[in-house]
Amino acid sequence: MLPNTTSHRFTALDVFRGLTICFMIIVNTPGSYVTTFYPLLHAQWNGFTPTDLVFPSFLFAVGNALSFVTPKWQKLSQKLVLLKIFKRTIIIFLLGLLLNWFPFVKYNHEGGLFFFPFSDLRIFGVLQRIALCYGFTALFIYYFKPKTIALIGMSFLLVYWIILYAFALSGNPLSITDNVGSAIDRWLVGEKHLYHGEGIAFDPEGLLSTLPSIVNVIAGFIAGIFIQKKGNTYELLAKLLLAGFIFVFVAYCLNFYFPINKKLWTSSFSVLTIGLDCILLASLIYVIDFLNIKKWGYFFEVFGRNPLFIYLLSELGVIILYFLSTKSGVSYYQWIYVNIFSDAGGNIGSLLFALSFMLFCWVIGLWLDKKKIYIRV
Repeated sequence: MLPNTTSHRFTALDVFRGLTICFMIIVNTPGSYVTTFYPLLHAQWNGFTPTDLVFPSFLFAVGNALSFVTPKWQKLSQKLVLLKIFKRTIIIFLLGLLLNWFPFVKYNHEGGLFFFPFSDLRIFGVLQRIALCYGFTALFIYYFKPKTIALIGMSFLLVYWIILYAFALSGNPLSITDNVGSAIDRWLVGEKHLYHGEGIAFDPEGLLSTLPSIVNVIAGFIAGIFIQKKGNTYELLAKLLLAGFIFVFVAYCLNFYFPINKKLWTSSFSVLTIGLDCILLASLIYVIDFLNIKKWGYFFEVFGRNPLFIYLLSELGVIILYFLSTKSGVSYYQWIYVNIFSDAGGNIGSLLFALSFMLFCWVIGLWLDKKKIYIRV
């Protein structure tokens, strides 16, 4: 899904991609959510934390990668290109579905195992959203020019805003219970197939909110094209930074009318994260290519060269650690945190656990990189 860019000229894009995977693992695997530093938690509803930037940045990186892949499509037939797009979209979506289902069994109240029924399976998720965003953006790229794609992205942000307010189920169109996106998800797949981590049937990766998240991939694609066109020039840095600050400014202006909200993926949230990603990417290009400070970046390149595999590995690892338990019934995830990390203090111990798990995934990624093994979907 995210092909490795071997060109030395675009090392910053590899580092950017790796950064997103690295921090995605850290924020997803705290020793304890109760004692986690606030910046490593998502905003409860309206608002923004550094953690909220992680997933949009991954989508932005998907768009960056597409900018390198699509020129190759010009040499292929339409049938073959569409086959590649749909095949990749379906595989990533199914991987997300299987990840939600794994390990295919659950414990009952007596401690016995029973088959995890499909009727209780969450349909949506992170990988499913990545799949849909990739699929739609890839089709837009194949059939339309960049300017048209940019207009499509802007129209998505406007249409999503209009839909949420025009079809509100109550006086508060942005509430967790009455936003129209949740109503669509409940009608489409049913409450049992939605995420229940908020205490109710509400999916932060639902179908309607996928619309503005596609814009993050589109923005990443346009940024990738611009970087390839301008190369390592001060014009590139200046325009990328300027675009980033403009997006951030516009997002905070929109915030007064359409609050920044990651779980609803509001249009203001999409604009804000695109702006921050432009600024971050420009900063990486400056440090790596202009200041020639490169060695530190290899740590993150390891993640960026097998991004999907390492992300899946981290998620499967967490699931297994939660599923397996000691004789006393404590999950190994909790046992490791309590017996090894908690003595360092609540917040510090939780962070050390996350960092250790991230490093475990990195070591596997390092081994794959040394063996020149790059797992693609």
